[in-house]
Amino acid sequence: MIEIIKQPWPWYVAGALIGLTVPYLLLVGNKTFGISSSLRHLCAACMPANIKFFSYDWRKEAWNLFFVGGIIAGAFIAGHFLMTGAPVELAEPTAEYLASKGITDNSRLLPSELFSWEQLFTLRGLIFFVVGGFMVGFG
Repeated sequence: MIEIIKQPWPWYVAGALIGLTVPYLLLVGNKTFGISSSLRHLCAACMPANIKFFSYDWRKEAWNLFFVGGIIAGAFIAGHFLMTGAPVELAEPTAEYLASKGITDNSRLLPSELFSWEQLFTLRGLIFFVVGGFMVGFG
């Protein structure tokens, strides 16, 4: 069983499992799920101020925080214990396109030209953080 989990999954299987999680939670448990709403629950739990937006019983939504914690724990386990060490396989046209954009390190899942400590304080890194922050903030 562990060997099946270690193998790369097709995009259509992994995408369908991720995409069907939200409707499943809504239909089965009448629960809404979103990472950005989890940030709201976290703020309500950690900052007990008199801000109307955060004045609600966040404990009812504690399952959401545990779910996000499980996602983080699962990502850690997958990244540290289930990695095979095999390089990422890209189609040749994709590798050529990325090379034309300056991304040549295809040995890891996240290219170091985009995701590294050196890139963090560049203009591109700033744009990634700002745009990514807006995407998380607005869901």
